[in-house]
Amino acid sequence: MMAFEGVDTGAIDFEDVPWVPYLPYTPDAHVKLVKADPVRGETITFLKVPAGMALPKHHHSGTVIVYTIKGAWRYLEHDWVATPGSVVFETASSAHTAVAVEGHGDEIVTLNITVGELIYLDDKDQVLAIESWRTMVDRYLDYCSAQGIEPRDVTSFAA
Repeated sequence: MMAFEGVDTGAIDFEDVPWVPYLPYTPDAHVKLVKADPVRGETITFLKVPAGMALPKHHHSGTVIVYTIKGAWRYLEHDWVATPGSVVFETASSAHTAVAVEGHGDEIVTLNITVGELIYLDDKDQVLAIESWRTMVDRYLDYCSAQGIEPRDVTSFAA
């Protein structure tokens, strides 16, 4: 039997994964890391941000798919507004500034499938930080340790 044949379909309970503050950027935005794939450099996360908040401008080294669950958000560099049910496909090498739009509830919640790195930029497009599957896993493990939570192996193909 091949190794992949032994991998079974798994389901992850949303409530079993903690909301982790998106530090060092802000204590007000939170990320829920569902999966991190070190082979493909992909993460599956939920993001929760208060209405009206802007996150730092960022550049994508890979593609990103964002499904809006709650609230509304946009990029300062684009005219559209994503609302619940919207799917945004972000191409590799794109850069933009996310803003949670006010007037659509008190927060936004999105599901994000990110391939590659997020490179955070300052107002002069100088690199502030680089996020990857590894930094997301480290943030999750550090949070679990500080809170006394038993972490799940988010890199495993099993649930």
